[in-house]
This record gives sequence, C-alpha cells and structure tokens, in this order.
Amino acid sequence: MASLKLKGGATEKALSPVEQQAKIGEIRKIIGPITDQFPALFSDASILRFLRARNWNAKKTAKMMKETLKWRVEYRPEKIRWDDVSCEAKTGRLYRADFLDKQGRIVLVMRAGVQSTSSAVEQIKYLVYCMENAILNLNSDQEQMIWLVDFQGWSKSSVSLKVTKETAQLLQNHYPERLGLAILYNPPKLFESFWTMVKPFLEPKTYRKVRFVYPENPKSRKIMEEVFDMDKLESRFGGKNPAGFNYEAYALRLREDDKKISDFADSGCSSPTVLQSVMAETLQPESPASENGCQDESSCDEADSSKAEKEDETILGQSPCSQDDGQDAKVGGVKIAQAG
Repeated sequence: MASLKLKGGATEKALSPVEQQAKIGEIRKIIGPITDQFPALFSDASILRFLRARNWNAKKTAKMMKETLKWRVEYRPEKIRWDDVSCEAKTGRLYRADFLDKQGRIVLVMRAGVQSTSSAVEQIKYLVYCMENAILNLNSDQEQMIWLVDFQGWSKSSVSLKVTKETAQLLQNHYPERLGLAILYNPPKLFESFWTMVKPFLEPKTYRKVRFVYPENPKSRKIMEEVFDMDKLESRFGGKNPAGFNYEAYALRLREDDKKISDFADSGCSSPTVLQSVMAETLQPESPASENGCQDESSCDEADSSKAEKEDETILGQSPCSQDDGQDAKVGGVKIAQAG
C-alpha cells in the first residue's frame, strides 16, 4: 500500500488494484446480503468512490454507505422528475450546461446571485434532481463533474447559510468523489466573510478542489483556458459562447432525460421489510475498541486523518479573495459530490 502526500501534510493512501478489490469485498461483507438488492449503489465503482472519500477506511466507508442507503430508500431521489422541480428551475439558478470541459466532464452551473423561487426543501430537492441527472449523463469514462459558480449580483441575502450547510452535507455524504473541480468565478470581497462561515461545513478534500477565478487576473483566467474550450464556454465566464440559460430548451432536454432514468434501487425500495433492515443496519452501534483504541489500522488512520485535517484548516484559513495573489488565490489543487 502506497501513500500520496497532500498539501498540509495530509496523507492519502494509494492502493493497488488487488488491494482495492479486497477492500470492496470487505465492504460487501460488512454491509451484508442487502447489497444485492441495490446493485448500482454497491457496484465496484460506487464502493471505490466511498472508500476514497474515507481514505480506504473500511469501517468508516461501510457506515457512510449504510447512511446513504437509508437516505436513498427514504428520499427516493431516483423518483424525482422534471415536473416535480420545474418551478425551482425557472430562474436558472442551477442547471447542467450544454457543454463539457476539456476532459469530457459534465458542467453544473450555479448562478449564486440569482434568487430561488421556492423553499429550502424545494431547493434541496432540485439539487438532488440535478445531481441524479448529471450522473445519468456522465460519459462512461468519467465519474466526476465540474461546478461553475457565477457570483454576478451575489450578496449575503442571495444565499441561506442553512441551505449551504445542507447542500455541503448532502453532496459530501451521499455523492462522494463526484466533484472534480469547483470554480468560484469572480466572488466579491464580501464573500470572504461568508466563505469563513462555510469552510467548517467542508471536508479538507473538498476545499482542495476549489479554485477562485478573477477575470481581471491573467493567471486566474488561465485556469479557465486550461479547463474549458473557450469557444464553447459561456461569455459570462470569459468564453465566446453568447448563449445562456434558456428555460424552454432546458425543459425539453430534461424531460427527454427523464425517460432514460432507471431506478438505483428497484426491487426493494418500497418494501417495509427492507426499510426496517436498512434502519437496523444503519443504527448498529460501533465497537468501542475500534472507536477508542488503536488496535487496528482503521483506528490509527482515524487519528492521523484528524491531525491532517487540522493542519489543512490552518493552511487553508487564509483569505481566498485576494486578487493580488493571482493563481495562488485558489484553495488547493485542481482536484469539490456520484453518490453512490
């Protein structure tokens, strides 16, 4: 087992294919035969994403996947359709772009300065729908997506801290390792204080995938040129494409996508027996020895991870909004959630 040194002294394990398969088998063994009823969530690729999110710690990964299974059974994200969320989509606050980045990754655009039309519950529901739709449309050789956040017109009244926290938790807990890169485009100085409040909701692996981009800074603009085909990128982000969000055209695209959706959990979702089993599995208490001691590798990893995360927070605590820093104004590397 090798390891990769990350910014801030954190260590991320790098497992061989044989070791990865062993971990996948371990997760299936811990969770049990219920994995057979949810083949998409417990596919090899999905389990690997959850394992990477928990730095290959099997016990933490199994707990995370149980919680996601419980959420999917109760929330039924795969059942949400365009007509359920179309009102929330009208403002164009969040949508899937009609272009990909240079690596062929889906691009989700968020216009942070545009007001939402509905309640926090409906905002989260629409977010979930957008994530499920983006995953549906990912190329077979891609697992991750790009978040492109436009700060034009943004003010503190544009966003709820509560919704921001719920959004971060949902993406990190149920859609791990789906974020390839998050670009915060031209955030105002006022965003600095809001970012300070948001950072505690984010895991260190998440803020290492965030870049701050300022159109007046040449080094900063280079990030956009490296990531996107400028002929396809919307002009609001410095590209040459004058087209923006068109609700009617977008509705047609999404309705067509709805026809392609297949359930993540088909045979057992509506069964009360399965739901009770999921609840029982999820709420099982952890072994005291594994939580408090260092009797196995998982416990030691936990202590190391905690220390590394504190170091990351210290390094990443600097102001992200100084345009004078150029490319160094970004937080972390290129590399913020498929849930399962």
